[in-house]
Amino acid sequence: MKLYRYLTGPDDSAFCARVTKALNHGWELYEAPTMTFNGSQVIVGQAICKTIDENYDP
Repeated sequence: MKLYRYLTGPDDSAFCARVTKALNHGWELYEAPTMTFNGSQVIVGQAICKTIDENYDP
């Protein structure tokens, strides 16, 4: 089964740490990152995916 997540947050070191942690747990980057500005801060996003053998039940 292929899993998909979309991580979002402020463009800061905490967001980078979340992406790094996911990559170190077997997730892979999916497509290009996104970036927008909400009037006060930059918000970034990164899609990630992972293939697992068992069924997934959120």
